[in-house]
Amino acid sequence: MKSAFKRVGLIGKTGDHNVAVTVRALVDFLERHKAKILLDEGIADMAPDSKGSIVDRDLLAMKCDLAIVVGGDGTLLNAARSLAEPGVAVLGVNLGRLGFLVDVSPEEMTRQLEQIFSGDYLEEERTLLHASVTRDGEAIDDSSALNDVTIHKKDIARMIELDTWIDGHFLNSNRSDGLIIATPTGSTAYALSGGGPILHPGLDAITLVPICPHTLSNRPIVIHDNAIIEVVIHEGTVQAQITCDGQISLTLDPGDRITVRKHDHSLRLIHPPGHDYFEILRKKLRWSEQP
Repeated sequence: MKSAFKRVGLIGKTGDHNVAVTVRALVDFLERHKAKILLDEGIADMAPDSKGSIVDRDLLAMKCDLAIVVGGDGTLLNAARSLAEPGVAVLGVNLGRLGFLVDVSPEEMTRQLEQIFSGDYLEEERTLLHASVTRDGEAIDDSSALNDVTIHKKDIARMIELDTWIDGHFLNSNRSDGLIIATPTGSTAYALSGGGPILHPGLDAITLVPICPHTLSNRPIVIHDNAIIEVVIHEGTVQAQITCDGQISLTLDPGDRITVRKHDHSLRLIHPPGHDYFEILRKKLRWSEQP
């Protein structure tokens, strides 16, 4: 079977020697398979002899069939926000720590790429969130997130106060260090450390996890991902912040309204054959280890 991936974009964590070695190996593999290579401009110096085109992230997202991301989950999270809307398939090579999303190891990379380029792979869709901020009735900013949208205190060890609505229905007032709104993908990230549940990535769900709530009965809640979540910062609250995937931040003022909903586009995530979500949980969370 001929590969469906004719134009392949390469994205990597910058300033990492191991990433550079892996990128060069990927370039060699792709050139052998006659694929057109698009190098993200941030890693162009890692493969100076490549015949590929050097492009910015937006053009890469528009032109490639497959994007291979080399690094850790953070590198893939950064790439996902620009790759989801054009519908680019994404494969992650793990040179980070945990690697819930980037599940191809450098040692197995060539063998697994051979399988993938012969058409033997698994594909799934991962939900993203879209967050927008309104101040005095005017939209001031918006962003997307694959893992989570987090509303949290800023710079001072003091609780903030939030009011939350779900589809127009009042949920609660929350005095805490903040609130994590997470996708199933993000349920194994910050939300997990906050005591939230692990959601299988195939679920149509979002979880809301309070961060260190003052009222101990304020527990995580799971809702359908078609719901519209609105959070308002209490008047008199110290300055707060909204963060998407731990990477994009915006300062919030009292009275600001944050609206979070399911993104119109999902991420196409590619896995090598044999991918098993529960095996990844056991391995990454060390469930199978004996004391």
